[in-house]
Amino acid sequence: MKSIIFKKPGVFAYEEREKPHIAAGDDVLIKVLGVGICGTDLHVLMDPPLHPARPNIIFGHEYCGEVTEVGSDVTNLSPGDRVIVDPHPPCGHCRHCRSDRPEMCTTLYSQQGTPYADHGLTRGLFTDGALTSYTCVPAHSVYKIAPQTPWRIAALAEPLSCVGYAIEKLKIQAGDTVCVLGAGPMGLLFASMAKANGAVQVIVSEPHQFRREKAKKCGATKTVDPARENLKEICLSATHGLGVDHCIEAVGQLLPAALDVIRPGGKILMFGHDETAAPPIRLAEIVRKEAQIFGGFLGKYYFEKTARIIESGTLPLEEIVTHTFPLSQYRQGLDLLRAGKALKVVIYPEEY
Repeated sequence: MKSIIFKKPGVFAYEEREKPHIAAGDDVLIKVLGVGICGTDLHVLMDPPLHPARPNIIFGHEYCGEVTEVGSDVTNLSPGDRVIVDPHPPCGHCRHCRSDRPEMCTTLYSQQGTPYADHGLTRGLFTDGALTSYTCVPAHSVYKIAPQTPWRIAALAEPLSCVGYAIEKLKIQAGDTVCVLGAGPMGLLFASMAKANGAVQVIVSEPHQFRREKAKKCGATKTVDPARENLKEICLSATHGLGVDHCIEAVGQLLPAALDVIRPGGKILMFGHDETAAPPIRLAEIVRKEAQIFGGFLGKYYFEKTARIIESGTLPLEEIVTHTFPLSQYRQGLDLLRAGKALKVVIYPEEY
């Protein structure tokens, strides 16, 4: 199979790999249909990297496909099923897994928060992923999705599961006000989900005009250019001087800005993942406002719900996928993302 292989920081290769095969009773062989390029992939391919990965693995963890073969113990899936795949399989045995925290599984991250680059299980980062033609995964990581779902949209399942699980922590209600910092793919998913959850105002802050225009199509009631406009004043004006009920930080460096725009008792969701960010923390303001700050990382038991959300057509997901390329043009997708000229790029195997 033609595959995109991570070689070392800043370097990938287009190589041949052997097609995987069913080796255990609970295995499922999947023909890959679409693979999203994640911001984490861009971080891995920086030198020095902003996220670890194991050299010589097949890249790609946001994907959908079609079942072609199942192991002898698999009863809930059949050849021909369209599926989405959870690339973060918990071990089921560590203390976090056994305490109902599988998203904190120690095979994904250590107790100190340091990624286990040597023996992590996340597909496309520490074990072989989906930027190829076929993958073989355990059935418990695979979820059916309606066969008519476009593959370029189904490929959004992994980021949408992370967004859906994270935003539920805020408990957004009808009539609430929300500010989203950053209008990349994750910020746009958050804006869409906030609007679908009943927020009457969704203010999106984003310096790039292209992304601000997309935000208007993804639930934003107002967009702000933080380089030219005062976000805090705009949020205060829109909320009669109180501040927004919720702020979602989808960049990774903007906790101070999030504190500026929330009302007393407001909630902040930190989701942007930047391993190098160390913003100043104004403890007095956190205390004075009685701010509630949540972290969001991976989805927890959310893929089944994600499939239903995608199938419903409730969210404007077509606006988020801006480009598709065959596997051999993977570099073009990277270049567009690095230049800020694309949102979500989805790659497909050329032989299809």
